[in-house]
Amino acid sequence: MISIRELTMDDAPAVQRIYSGASVRFTRQLDQAGATAWIAEALAAAHAVPRDRWCFGITVTDDLIGVIKIRCRTRKYATVSYILREDSWGRGYATHAVAEVLRFAFTTAGLDAVGARHHPDNPASGRVLLKNGFDYRGNTPNGYALYEIHKPFGGGS
Repeated sequence: MISIRELTMDDAPAVQRIYSGASVRFTRQLDQAGATAWIAEALAAAHAVPRDRWCFGITVTDDLIGVIKIRCRTRKYATVSYILREDSWGRGYATHAVAEVLRFAFTTAGLDAVGARHHPDNPASGRVLLKNGFDYRGNTPNGYALYEIHKPFGGGS
């Protein structure tokens, strides 16, 4: 079963593994100390008022296989990003995690719209977004594809 949950300090070894595999070609690599510091920062952000960031672990039967984040850019607009361990690619886990985060974003977080982008060499991430109802909006000057989704009419809070 796929689920998302808040991260804990006990997740540092798994986060380090996620951020040291093939996925780091699209982001920065973390060693053990970096993973611990990154989680500590995420946990501190959870206490901010108003809260503007959420970092969730993506789990499959209690195995942390990825991380998905929401970052508010305005009071009603945020961006989502995600990363999976490479042994979890191609199984629908990111698609499911994005769906869960969108439900959270449009209800609990009270957002009206969510944006996302992906690296030009990662078209699979674009397919994840399209499967979740995002609309393609174009590309940045450096080639990142941009997407956006709005709260469904009648949905959310």
